[in-house]
Amino acid sequence: MHQDGGWRERLEAGRSQVALGLRALGRGAADLLMPPLAHDSPEATASAGLTPDAWTRVVFLEDPVCDGCGAAFEMDGGVFASPRCAACLAQPYAFSRARAACVYDEASRGLILKFKHGDHQPFAPLFARWLSRSAAPLLDEADAVVPVPLHRLRLLSRRFNQAAEIARPLARSAGLDYLPDALIRQTHTTTQGGKSARGRRLNVRKAFAVTESGRRRIKGRRILLVDDVLTTGATAEACACALIEAGARAVDLAVIARVRTAREMPT
Repeated sequence: MHQDGGWRERLEAGRSQVALGLRALGRGAADLLMPPLAHDSPEATASAGLTPDAWTRVVFLEDPVCDGCGAAFEMDGGVFASPRCAACLAQPYAFSRARAACVYDEASRGLILKFKHGDHQPFAPLFARWLSRSAAPLLDEADAVVPVPLHRLRLLSRRFNQAAEIARPLARSAGLDYLPDALIRQTHTTTQGGKSARGRRLNVRKAFAVTESGRRRIKGRRILLVDDVLTTGATAEACACALIEAGARAVDLAVIARVRTAREMPT
């Protein structure tokens, strides 16, 4: 039995506070000498992130949104007959729910492509913070986070998996298991760009598989699948089917941005 009356714990806590204060002071001095740069511009900004102009142009998705695909609901007297849009009611996805941080348009497209193809890594923690807010209801119920994988050949050429770079800090901040190797892309498919909805589904059909070690870690658990953009949902659907067939209890989806469908376009 310890007899120190807790003085050791108080001493350590005091030391920790001093260390944190010194680090904060150091960061403040560094910012004065070298102000943090915006991710989307070489100009200095108040804190690491986007310039005010870029920030105001991004269309963030706020509630109410469709629980099934994350599409924005138009306000209709504040009353909604269903938490899901007509399309999700008629033909639900294999994943249970979806959330997107913003709309995929001219404003967000450049940011995402700069991250995805320009190897601009500072975007990863920024996008993870966006998802921690937009996908909060999904994170609350998730057991583990799984990124949509790249085929090894594409990973070799790109050098990193953009979904994994977002999923890692997202899982860490939420205190969830991060399973980067649970799901693999077993076929080297062509790019989804320019394909019809049917063409996208055919392109990724049977493209994904759960590894043996992944099977043990997802069995009976609710998985949050993370990707960059939701277009037709074909890739996420194929991933969700593979995870569910391997024993996952349910799969939800979180993406940085989602493409507006024709029915969501303003008339």
